[in-house]
Formats: sequence, C-alpha cells, structure tokens
Amino acid sequence: MTGDFIMTLVISGKAADLEQEPEVAVEGEIREFVRRDGANLRRTPEMDSELVANNISTLLQRVAGSSVQEIDRLIAELQTLRDLLHEEGARVQREIAEYAHLSQSAMQSTKIIAESLGKWKGTGEWAPAPRTAPR
Repeated sequence: MTGDFIMTLVISGKAADLEQEPEVAVEGEIREFVRRDGANLRRTPEMDSELVANNISTLLQRVAGSSVQEIDRLIAELQTLRDLLHEEGARVQREIAEYAHLSQSAMQSTKIIAESLGKWKGTGEWAPAPRTAPR
C-alpha cells in the first residue's frame, strides 16, 4: 500500500466520499434526515388524531353510558311517582265523593229532625216538663 486510500463514510445507508466538500455531505445528510422525519411527521398527526379520537370516543361512551343509566333511573323513579300520584288522586276523589254523600245524608237527617220538631212545637204535643224548685 502506498498510503493513498480513500475513506468512505456511511451515512444513512449511503456511502459518502470523504473527498467531497464537507458542506455538500452535510447538506445531503440534512436532506435525508428531513425526508425521513418529514414522512414520519406527516404520518404522526393522522395517527395522533386517530388516537385522540379513539380516546375521546371512549371517554364519551363512558360518560354517556353513565349519564344514560342515570337518566333511565330517574325516568323509572318519575314513572313510579306519577303512578303513586294517580293512585292518590283517585283515592282523594273517592273520599271527597264519600264525604259529599255523608254530608248530604247528614243535611237530610237534620232537615227531617228540624221539621219533626217544628210540627211538635206547633201542635203542643211536645212540651217540656215543669220544673220543681229544690227544697
């Protein structure tokens, strides 16, 4: 060997001749780096957005699922209360009708008694017994 040899530098899988100007070698390496990373960066937002969308979707499903369950529970409770109110309303209506009937019967009885007393008073058949003074 005579001492003349050419060194090669392997950068990015390509052989680069060291006899090239260093600026040219660095620029080529920068271009290759940008090309590789640019491709990765272009893919990453899509993958990131899909990941974010999946995370948001999962979160919304959990929140919506528990919210829907809570709403279903509240609807069932409100339906139970509505049925109870209907039953109580019917009971109150029955009691009012019974009270009205009882009140009407009491008024008729009072009227009959008042008429009978009026007849006895007018004919003199009913008179209080005389009182005797205590000794």
